[in-house]
Formats: sequence, C-alpha cells, structure tokens
Amino acid sequence: MSSILSAFTSRRMLSVFMLGFSSGLPFLLIGSTLKAWLKDLNVDLTTIGLFALVGTPYSLKFLWSPFLDRYTLPFLDRRRGWILAMQVALAICMLALSTLQPDQNYSALVAITCAVAFFSATQDIAIDAYRREVLRPEELGLGSSMAVNGYRIGMLLAGAGALTIADQWDWASSYRVMAFAMLSCLVFTLIAPSAEISVQAPKTLKEAVIEPFLEYFKRSGAIEVLIFILLFKVGDQMASDMFTPFYLEIGFTKTEVGLVSKGFGVWASIVGGVAGGILLIRYPLIKCLWLFGALQALSTLGFSWLASVGNNVSGLAGVVFFENLTSGMGTAAFIAFMAGVCNTKFTATQYALLSSFMGVPRIFFGSASGYLAKNMGWSTYFIFCALIAIPGMLMLFRARKWSQPEGQSNEVSTVVD
Repeated sequence: MSSILSAFTSRRMLSVFMLGFSSGLPFLLIGSTLKAWLKDLNVDLTTIGLFALVGTPYSLKFLWSPFLDRYTLPFLDRRRGWILAMQVALAICMLALSTLQPDQNYSALVAITCAVAFFSATQDIAIDAYRREVLRPEELGLGSSMAVNGYRIGMLLAGAGALTIADQWDWASSYRVMAFAMLSCLVFTLIAPSAEISVQAPKTLKEAVIEPFLEYFKRSGAIEVLIFILLFKVGDQMASDMFTPFYLEIGFTKTEVGLVSKGFGVWASIVGGVAGGILLIRYPLIKCLWLFGALQALSTLGFSWLASVGNNVSGLAGVVFFENLTSGMGTAAFIAFMAGVCNTKFTATQYALLSSFMGVPRIFFGSASGYLAKNMGWSTYFIFCALIAIPGMLMLFRARKWSQPEGQSNEVSTVVD
C-alpha cells in the first residue's frame, strides 16, 4: 500500500495529472460550452452546428507533430517549452473570447476559436510526448490513468463550472476565469521534472517526418497493433454514441440524464481510472487489457438489460456507474499501451498518429450507430455492441509477437510482460 501511495504522490505523477487538466480545459470551451453561449444569444441552430468544424485540428494534429519532435524552443526542455508556449497562447485566446459579442462578430469568433483548437491540439501533442518520456516503463499504466483523470476534471471545470459561473455572473466572467485557470497551469509546467531518458531529436525535418513511419512499420506485428487500436474500444464507443437518445426514448427526463449520466458518470469514470491505475501497477498490461476489455463488454450488456426494464432511476444509476467505471479502467490501460509502443525519439509524431487512428471507429462506426439502433431495437443493439468488442480482445493472443520500438528492448517488454 505504501508503494502505491508513493507512486500516486510522486512529482512525476502529480505533474502528469496537472498537465492532463491543462489538456482537458480548452476542449469544451470551443465545444458544448461555446454552443451554450451562442444558444443564450439566440444564434441560429444551423450556425451553432457549424462551429463543430472548429475542432478539426484535433483530428489532424499528426500533420504538424513532426515539428515538435524536430524543434526545441529556447527555454525549458524539448517538451515543456512547447507546453508552456501553448498554455500562454491559450490563456490569451480565452481572454480575447471574453471580450467578444459572439453574435455580432462571427469572423473574430471563428478566428479565435480555430486558434484555440490549434494551440490546444499542439499542447496535446507535447503533453502526450512528455508523459511517455517522463514516466518509467512500470509507471505508464498509473500515469495514463492520472492523465485521463486530470483531463476529465479539466473538462468538468470547462463544462459544468463554466456554465455555473455564466449563470451566476455572465459569459465574459466565465471565460476570464477559464483563462486564469489556464495561466495557473504554467506553474505546474515550470516545476514539472524533465524526462529522465535522453534521446537525440531528429536532425532534419525530413527525418522527423519520414523516420517515425519507417521505424514503426519495420516492426513485427505493426499492422496487427493498428488493427487492435481500431477494434479494442469500438463496442464501447458505438454504445456511448447512442446513450443520450436511448435514455430519453425510454422515458428518463433531461434532469435525470444530466444528474446521473453527466454528473455521477464523470466521477465514476475517475474512480475507474484510479482503480485501473492501481491494477496496472500490480499486474501486467496485457492481462489488464483482457480484464478491462471483458468488463467493458459486460457493462454494455447492462444497457440491454435497462432497455427491458425501462424507466428505473436506480437501474440507470447502477448501469451508468458500472459502464463509466469499466470505461475509465479500459481507457487507462489503452493509453498506456499506445504510449508503450511509441519510440521515444519520435514520441510526438507516433503518439499523435496512433491517437488519431484510435478516433477512426467513432467517425465511421459511430455514423452507423443510429441506423443500427433503429433497425435492431435498443436491447439487440447493445448486445451487438458488446459482441463487437470481442475481435479486438482476441488480438491480444498475438501480443507477445508484437516487437517493441527500435532501441528500446527493455521498455515495452517491461510494460507488456
């Protein structure tokens, strides 16, 4: 127990947690929170919907990630310099948003929100790379759960927190508070430890762009790893895409959905992340992926049961708690796995690529979720989502044949075995 407590309270873990918070804070400020502001101003729904496009940089961040591998800013170190610069840029943009009347200056609003998305995605690249490089191999699982929990708390502040402040005062005050919260993250970036490993950065931009791909695809099982990344959480993602329509259709009120699913569920996922991190300290990553994957599928079956029970708040609370708990555990292990297969020389580029690849199922499979639910019925649909998780888990039988990054013979094996 003392070793687990010391791991949780180490300087590296606390830094990873706070940087996760910094990563999660901007996301909703140009997403659902911004849409709430626009709706408050009676902006047309079509216009509000179009603002979803400002999040495009999050999906394309791998295009400029090689620059962060190749170039180091002239302060702090290879990763923290970029993180600090992006935090300053984000705070300035949030302050700029607080001075706008969004319904009167769409051009400025679009420009600033696009800048927030770009700076936020760039911060994510640097933070993901930093986490991979600062944590020891045996800490990747716990560190991933700490980062995810920090991210969720950042989103909670930018979502429920920002809405509450806007309700009590006004939207300008809300965005100023968010800017101050982002500026406070500078402190944690400044005191965060430098990575213990010393890796030579690519010498040319060409090397930074091409070598990450060549190094990755030379490995045994490279394609299988990508297939696993595509499939492991596809059932979980397809189910979650339809949760809100499902809740409302079977008779739950918006208040019940908000309190149980959006409020209670967030804290359950945080508990799941912590539990997953503890288990990842004690047990090998692959065994945890098996366990957490099975629990994710089982939790999805709970929604099939809820479909047959109908409007039952206690049932909703139990199913939501178990789903968020297991999803938090699975996410922690999954992120640790992706970090472990990245070569530390090209961490920014390879992790950006893998994380972008992880989002493909949500786009393509998620687009069909409504059609499938409508034609299958809710109970059958959630059974289908549970079963579709099985192929990804079966890929784990091949895990010991997947080779580690070049020149890191001990690191991934330490995480996987």
